[in-house]
Amino acid sequence: MCKTVEVHEIKIDEWAKLVNESPVSSWFQTQEAYSFFDSISFLKAFAIGVESDSNLKGVIVGYIQQDGNFAKRYFSRRAIVNGGPLLAQDIKEEELSMLLTVLKNKLKSEAIYIEFRNYCDYSQWRAAFEKNGFSYQPHYDVHIDTPNLESVNGGLNRNRKRNIKKALENGLTIDDNPGEKELSIFYQQLQKLYQDKVKTPLYPYEFFQKLRNLPSSRFFVAKEEKGRVIGGMMCIALEGKVLYAWFACGEDDDYKNLSPSVMVNYASICHAAENAFHTFDFMGAGKPDDGGYGVRDFKLKFGGKLLELGRYDYICNPALYSLGKTVISLLKKMK
Repeated sequence: MCKTVEVHEIKIDEWAKLVNESPVSSWFQTQEAYSFFDSISFLKAFAIGVESDSNLKGVIVGYIQQDGNFAKRYFSRRAIVNGGPLLAQDIKEEELSMLLTVLKNKLKSEAIYIEFRNYCDYSQWRAAFEKNGFSYQPHYDVHIDTPNLESVNGGLNRNRKRNIKKALENGLTIDDNPGEKELSIFYQQLQKLYQDKVKTPLYPYEFFQKLRNLPSSRFFVAKEEKGRVIGGMMCIALEGKVLYAWFACGEDDDYKNLSPSVMVNYASICHAAENAFHTFDFMGAGKPDDGGYGVRDFKLKFGGKLLELGRYDYICNPALYSLGKTVISLLKKMK
């Protein structure tokens, strides 16, 4: 017998077992991730599962997000599923279809669209997604194999090796256990990056404070010779499997000889290699048609594989989705 279950009905040990055994597990589909998202005041977390004969076959964890003033918040309501769904290797198409159908019904009045951001290969389930109205959108990611430091250093391109050598010679250090003061400085630097270059809203400080306190979080900051924080990186860990690069920034223009953005990324990758993670995941590298995508080029210089893992999108309300794109575009121009 196949049935869907609400989050409070999912057995914690069964959930953990599925995370351990699934070929597409990620931290973002764990019970810890759900609890974290549920603790954030400006997000609305959701989680559902599907069982067959009392065996957990799939879980979807995500959150509803909205930005800006009243008008923009209304038209920017979207459900984000980072990492893609957590699925058993032997999940049947009808079980996945039931899970997706319940998800759509659950969110249709709360979100304008649903987006699965895949960090694993879901190609074997693409037909099931498309039969349920989800469209595939090409999107890149970069994964680095991290069996050991020798492998990591061997994958660096010549320019990255030069950046690292010069930064160390000029006194840059990495703090892998920074405190609240360093977190505050890092957040201010991240805010500037999002305002000047990324051009998308950044989560409020609450998100980073609570993320920092999770057992699975990893936080690194780069400091210049006098101890000033000039960059940082926040990662999240699926222990023994994958370290995810979630947020990073660096004052590279002001400290060209120290390459803080390079160094916090390198420190994070080395941490993965030294602590039994088999993969370092950069969590996205743009769309294939993004010509000259600088962030992708930056990530590829650390070595690793360029993968098209894609995204699955479902439009819950086509009329509001179309109108919302127009409204948000106008609001951006007015701003």
